[in-house]
Amino acid sequence: MSDAGGPPTRRRRLALAVVVAAYVLSFFQRFAPAGIAPDLVAAFNTTASSLGVLAATYFYVYTLMQVPTGILVDTLGPRLILLVGGLVGGAGSLLFGLAATLDLALLGRTLIGLGVSVTFIAMLKIIAVSFDERRFASLVGVAMLIGNLGSVLAGAPLSWLAQVTGWRGVFVGLAAVSLLLGLACWGLLRETAVGSAGAAASPSGNRPRFDRTVVLSGLLLVLRNRDTWPVVCVNFGICGSFFAFAGLWATPFLTQAHQMSRSVAANHVSLYFAGFALGCVVVGTLSDRLGRRKPVLLAGSHLYAAIWFVWLSGTTLPLLLSYALFALMGLLTASFTLTWACAKEVNPPLLSGMSTSVTNMGGFLAAAILQPLVGWVMDLSWQGGVSDGGARLYSTADFQAGVLLLAVTAAFGALAAWRIRETHCRNVWQPPA
Repeated sequence: MSDAGGPPTRRRRLALAVVVAAYVLSFFQRFAPAGIAPDLVAAFNTTASSLGVLAATYFYVYTLMQVPTGILVDTLGPRLILLVGGLVGGAGSLLFGLAATLDLALLGRTLIGLGVSVTFIAMLKIIAVSFDERRFASLVGVAMLIGNLGSVLAGAPLSWLAQVTGWRGVFVGLAAVSLLLGLACWGLLRETAVGSAGAAASPSGNRPRFDRTVVLSGLLLVLRNRDTWPVVCVNFGICGSFFAFAGLWATPFLTQAHQMSRSVAANHVSLYFAGFALGCVVVGTLSDRLGRRKPVLLAGSHLYAAIWFVWLSGTTLPLLLSYALFALMGLLTASFTLTWACAKEVNPPLLSGMSTSVTNMGGFLAAAILQPLVGWVMDLSWQGGVSDGGARLYSTADFQAGVLLLAVTAAFGALAAWRIRETHCRNVWQPPA
């Protein structure tokens, strides 16, 4: 995509808008199990640990795809992988919606994770190479704000729609949406030969070709950079606990441990996502305006970790206070979005795809571990309570160990923020002596 003025600039913005729309869909798919958790339990008669595995399957493949996606984005460009991602994600959504058994649902969820795993890194690459570096965090924040419409839709709106029309039809419809977005990305994006690490222009045109030696050396450069790993750890702790909780366990926690109705619990989750969406813009803009990354990240991550111990206490809060705390938690969770800017700014500019994908892998790895682990811990302490439909019911005490895991993970992320290198919102990487 050209960076020149005039018509190409308009096309560049339109292309980014379509990619952000695909990102909305990926956010919806990521958090959808939380909105339909009771329906999934009823449809497949699952235990807490099985439900955790079903939701986390998305994160398993998403985690494994982060580094390969970064390599593909830096070499082949985002156009082709966004098309393929749309096709694969659409097939997975169709299979998930039609699945008659838990095994088929797991396969569908795996394909969904595989398809949408390319979207975010491709979006970061487009922003990094096509727009002003000084606006990176702000633009990512705006994209995250819009993308979070998907997570908000995966809360109360999905819960309501699932009760009215059934959850299966929703995912069949999303299959068509995924296909259309993939085709739109293919039609609007253009190959870029300049600025792709490990890519070279072919003699016949500007389509890049893959150079394995350059790619591996670039990836090793990112992995060997000691400034990369604190950023990964922050993402692991803050983003991972967020994905594990908001992506699955928040609704069961509120309905079973705090006896809220399903609609009230879904409203809490939607407020969490709305707070997070707003926080993405606030955090990114504040950081860019201050010209600092670390103070904003430290303040947000520590306050976020502190709120976890309120839920760990088992205290039942007044409804308005509970709503406010969920919204504040979402706002503070957004502090981890600065880790992508930090990763990009401590590594070579041409490796922005690899550096952000390695960082992003931390949060998804944590979610892949925590979602089933929380369920497994709850199953260990389950006292035998079941609903009229035969689904397991868990008490506040059953949830305590799971919440403790999430609280400790969040605290780990906050502590790791002290080790992040301050970049003053510019690239500070220097070649090794």
